[in-house]
Amino acid sequence: MLGRWIIMILVLAGALVGCGEDEPVKKIDLTEREEVTVYRPENAITYAYLPQYTHTVSYERHHLVIEYLGRTTGLTIRQVFPDTFDEHMNMVGRGLIDLTFSNPFIYVKLADRYGTRAFARIVEPQGQEYFRGQIICRADNPNIRTLADLKGKRLIAVDPTSAGGFLYPWGWILENGLRKEDFAEIAFAPGPGGKQEKVVMAVYSGKYDVGTIREGTLDILATRIDLKKIRILAYSRWYPGWVYAARRGLNPDVVEKIKKALLALNINNPEHKAILEKAGFIGIIPAQDAEFNPVRRLAEIVEAGGKP
Repeated sequence: MLGRWIIMILVLAGALVGCGEDEPVKKIDLTEREEVTVYRPENAITYAYLPQYTHTVSYERHHLVIEYLGRTTGLTIRQVFPDTFDEHMNMVGRGLIDLTFSNPFIYVKLADRYGTRAFARIVEPQGQEYFRGQIICRADNPNIRTLADLKGKRLIAVDPTSAGGFLYPWGWILENGLRKEDFAEIAFAPGPGGKQEKVVMAVYSGKYDVGTIREGTLDILATRIDLKKIRILAYSRWYPGWVYAARRGLNPDVVEKIKKALLALNINNPEHKAILEKAGFIGIIPAQDAEFNPVRRLAEIVEAGGKP
């Protein structure tokens, strides 16, 4: 019995020696990091709404569309939520977003950079197949009555890549003879998501004199602010509406199923009406890349005229 205890003690001592000070220490370099890829469920189709509003609003507006597409096509469709316009584009380029719902300016960037292709676009709530931007100010601001009064003022826009929230109204400002040098400040809404609302609130609070937003944004804020205190100073020209596009390489059969289901949405169908109204449009029509060439030309004009 004693011999057995002696053997056990010797074994334990050997183990302790193996963990002693002579054991080489492996150093870990915390400055070297590797990005971890988050894999999506197998066969899931990812769908993203360009983050012009908060993630909550994006979900509320489009979850019925996604549920409808899943039921109608039999596909597994999952909504993802990029924080910024740049992140949205990057995810499309990396193949992490299969279906993108974006403004026309972002679409032409995606098409020209990554081979994304339009297959449908929306009909606006008022029935137009086109949309526009707005230039807003405080209704009680006595110093702003016309676009010429914007000289020396502080302007806030949604994002440099926002169509209705920047590109369209900024193009109209340029057409009316103003340049970026004429403004005391030009800023873009900070942080992820909700940028349309942030522009309105910045003007409403008086932090900025004037803002550029897409038409329809004020309706979303009707329960949060007194809209009588906001005045629409001017509208931009009309351009093609928001567009559905598929990333390069997405199975054509999948795209065709999605397209067919979207085009079948009918505002006169009570079930479809609830889906469309929640999403903020009244119908969907076919689209082709060439329809967005006017947006490409406008982008060139803005670049030449002094984009902030």
